[in-house]
Amino acid sequence: MNKQDISSIKQLLSSKKKIVIVPHKNPDGDAIGSSLGLYHYLTKGQHQVQVIVPNDYPSFLKWIPGSDTILKHDSQTDTCDDLLKDADIIFTLDFNALHRTGNMEKVLAESKAMKIMIDHHQAPDDYAKYTYSDVSMSSTCEMVFNFIDLLGDADIIDSDIATSLYVGIMTDTGSFRFRSTTSKTHTIIAKLIEKGADNTEIHNNVYDSNSYKRLQLLGCALTNLKVVPESRTAYITLSQEELQKYDYKKGDTEGVVNYGLSLDGVVLAAIFIEDRNEGIIKISLRSKGNFSVNEMSRAHFEGGGHINAAGGKSHLSLEKTVEKFISILPSYNKALNDE
Repeated sequence: MNKQDISSIKQLLSSKKKIVIVPHKNPDGDAIGSSLGLYHYLTKGQHQVQVIVPNDYPSFLKWIPGSDTILKHDSQTDTCDDLLKDADIIFTLDFNALHRTGNMEKVLAESKAMKIMIDHHQAPDDYAKYTYSDVSMSSTCEMVFNFIDLLGDADIIDSDIATSLYVGIMTDTGSFRFRSTTSKTHTIIAKLIEKGADNTEIHNNVYDSNSYKRLQLLGCALTNLKVVPESRTAYITLSQEELQKYDYKKGDTEGVVNYGLSLDGVVLAAIFIEDRNEGIIKISLRSKGNFSVNEMSRAHFEGGGHINAAGGKSHLSLEKTVEKFISILPSYNKALNDE
């Protein structure tokens, strides 16, 4: 995003607008944090602002300031569609292709509103009037901070904005341990703490709110953990029956794939989660070093993401999906063993 774009957006926001903010389907900490951070910022400009999520999100994110104002498209479709059709501006956050919003894709594509994309994933589609895309950024929340700063408004960031953005940066960097965490990321985090983000409280709210059933599900996942030593790979499976047995709630499997990646010598980790409602196997991939799970996911599992973190899906059965995954590993053995 160049200076001319920033100047144009600043002029655009100089008068009151009807604005809708949309993150991707199955929103995570970065999607919700960036949406609410931007929401709080824009409401300070007296705009009429609404966050609309495609579907529900994990309960450990529902304490973030402003979360009670969020509308869910899958259960409030008519209201949400009316807002999208009537909007002057639609911000799309933490995704760069409209199909990532699921059933919202059609109404978003048809909306005459000006679209502004803020995202850090690779290969963005060309649907927005203004695109702020930077794959080097740790998170969309870091980009929203930069966006506010570029507009000359960093001084008006308050505790609600700071808290929201801190959540997304923390979760998308794996509590600041991923390679995408830079010195600039830490500088921004310091500024957010100065503005009122309580780092200890935020961490406790996100990571220390486990239910008994969630820990049992984690135990089941770890029991299912398998290693393919010749490919320096670990994978986990969770069937629909296992999810139901442990009373699965959205977000309960967040971060589970990282247990596989924590094993000594493992470079690639995957988790395969059966979802019979959608008729797919949901896939999360993580890697170390320069091995690109983004490329693997795009090539084999209809997905994508970042070099070291990506998602995908399979329309095969859980068993057949795992068989496919194992069958393609030998073609990556050299790259995996070179890490």
